[in-house]
Amino acid sequence: MELDLRTVMRHFATGVGVVSSWTEDPGEPGGRRHDAVTVNSLIPVSYDPPLVALSLRQGSAFLADLLTAGFWGVSILAADGADTARTLARPREHRAEALRTLPASPGPHTGALLLDGPGWMECALADSFTVGDHLMVIGSVLATGVRAPQNPLVFLHGALTPATAA
Repeated sequence: MELDLRTVMRHFATGVGVVSSWTEDPGEPGGRRHDAVTVNSLIPVSYDPPLVALSLRQGSAFLADLLTAGFWGVSILAADGADTARTLARPREHRAEALRTLPASPGPHTGALLLDGPGWMECALADSFTVGDHLMVIGSVLATGVRAPQNPLVFLHGALTPATAA
């Protein structure tokens, strides 16, 4: 029997967010090069202490930056965030261009960009470990915030899908 995890998981809805971090770069405005990627692997690990985990592909430039920085921001995307999610799932040079125009502001605890959306958090690296072809990073949650309630964006059946409240 052949295992086809990808096909099975297409039937499991996951939330969609953006993870951001930055590294020092004297050539960039403010001396920082911001980067952000779309994720659907964010999970709460513990509420006391507050910890979250995300899984990023080994060898990605974004992962290297996140590990160097030791912190990141998470922005939960609303139902109307599919274009943002698609853009930030593209290669780094396209993401950099988009980050110059997306509505975002540096988080007060990490400086990582937080995008408009129903919720956000800022995290500091607590641990990491290899899981298959990914690295799972565990973050201590430093700060959280919510904005006006909005329907979320989910990933289901291989597509970004606006969810409606039941």
